Amino acid sequence: MADGWNTDTGEAVYRSRDAVKNLRIRVRLERVTSTSALSKHLQQQVLSQQGGAIELETLTSQGQTGDNEEELVMGWQEKLFSQYEVELFQNEAACQTPLDRQYHSEVQALNRRNHRIFTYTDHDRYTSCLPLQQLQSTDLLTPTDSRPTFLAERMASVRHRRQDRRTMDCSVPKSKIVNWEPSAEFVKSSHVVNNAMQTMHIMGDLAPPGRLGQKENEYLLVTIKTDGSGTVIVKPDFNKGKEPYRIVTSGEKRDVWRLTVENVCTSMQPEEKEREQNMYRDLYVRHKEYLNSLVGQDFEMPPAGVLRYLMNGEIVSAKGFEYDNLYIHFFMELPNNWSSLPFQSLSGVTQTCRARTLGKEHVALFSFPFSFEAFYMSEKETEEAAPQWPVIYFKVLSLDSWQRFRTEGYGYLLFPATPGKHSMTCHTWRPLQAGPVSALRRFFIGGSPELEDLSYVRIPSTFQGERLSRFGFCTESTGSVTFDLHCIQQARAFVDATVMKRRRQKVFDQLGGFSQQGAVCTILEAFQRARKKMQEARESLPRDLVHTRDLVHPASRLEASAQ
Repeated sequence: MADGWNTDTGEAVYRSRDAVKNLRIRVRLERVTSTSALSKHLQQQVLSQQGGAIELETLTSQGQTGDNEEELVMGWQEKLFSQYEVELFQNEAACQTPLDRQYHSEVQALNRRNHRIFTYTDHDRYTSCLPLQQLQSTDLLTPTDSRPTFLAERMASVRHRRQDRRTMDCSVPKSKIVNWEPSAEFVKSSHVVNNAMQTMHIMGDLAPPGRLGQKENEYLLVTIKTDGSGTVIVKPDFNKGKEPYRIVTSGEKRDVWRLTVENVCTSMQPEEKEREQNMYRDLYVRHKEYLNSLVGQDFEMPPAGVLRYLMNGEIVSAKGFEYDNLYIHFFMELPNNWSSLPFQSLSGVTQTCRARTLGKEHVALFSFPFSFEAFYMSEKETEEAAPQWPVIYFKVLSLDSWQRFRTEGYGYLLFPATPGKHSMTCHTWRPLQAGPVSALRRFFIGGSPELEDLSYVRIPSTFQGERLSRFGFCTESTGSVTFDLHCIQQARAFVDATVMKRRRQKVFDQLGGFSQQGAVCTILEAFQRARKKMQEARESLPRDLVHTRDLVHPASRLEASAQ
């Protein structure tokens, strides 16, 4: 008889696009007695010899059939009350929560169809509070020599903590929120995968006859879990025609029960399956059309004569500076004929970053993203030179625990003239004041010489002179800042239709006052054809005839040379 049991009690994972509410499971629970075992053995022998179905009713105890076996078909999150719950919820004073009061009203009007098999749904307090040890002690399908994994132990109380979490106060925890140097024990104790799943337990009251309703006789039969992505986990798996599972109670009698789990979901008819596929196909087509309507068929283009410049940048890192805890303040300067959107921010500041040692250098990794969009429009019709590109001016500062600010360096970055990805490193400098007083002030109380106008890092766009003199201005090279830029340029021809019309009108006026383009083109083409025919006819004449003609008409040679 030991060979007639199914020992594969692991969980099975199913994935379905159908709603989980359509799940139907048949659970059959049967006590193994000497009479039932002998009856089954004889039936198998008769079936193997005669090939017919013969019921040995004489070996079946009709008085104990209803108490020794039970078969139920239940759906997802269908609540079936146990004898213990029926006695508990009949007392209205024991109902504390709205769910308990709902169960009280259901028990009052209950017409029970179950006897030993019952369920714990996802909303029951027994489902969320059932510890891992109780599941192990009641799950008699699991082999005794198997042990739960570390992840199973860590996940056992996650669900309970998530449901019972309450915000008692808004105080910040005193422990460090971010651990920059986690140890192996810290990772082992903190790394927990927490996926929101709904759970349903199918339980069985395997007490002897007449002793139903005691918690110690409740055993876990089947566990079903599902998430919102269509994943269904069943433990143990459906029998699928295999032998039943074996359950042995822990009492003095150590009764043996057979457990059979089957999937009895209604299979879809071919017409319904085809209808569902068509519905999904129409849904995908409509969603695609909706996305196309949002994007549009035409590529978004700027107006004629306008250059659109889009930059998605990142301040990657900074290194080589004297002090730690760096942050960068930056802003954009737009030259003439450049403009930006009204809501576009032209300045920004990064977070304060603590430097890390990478190799032999101390590097502050910012990874600070920013985006910028500008438009260039030429005012002159004949302008063909490249435009002046915008500039990013930035200032690197440091801030220590004593709130001492120090200027670490100034720099600038010119917008790339070509689209694409650019990785650029900008070297910085800072003003230096002669004498030890400035160095002592910088060390003890912070502060250093600063520029009133950051555009003087390079030649300002507002400077009107020929040369910018920095004579007597002492500086010191400091560190460098790395930028990653992704640039997109979008433009049409800088000369639009109005400008072309004006230029054509100017040419027409120079050719004699013609105002119609067609007439002028016709006259020019006719003149070119007549001139070409005259040249071909002249080349076909004999040389002596041309020489005689030149002697008779010497003025013609002058005209030819003039031509």
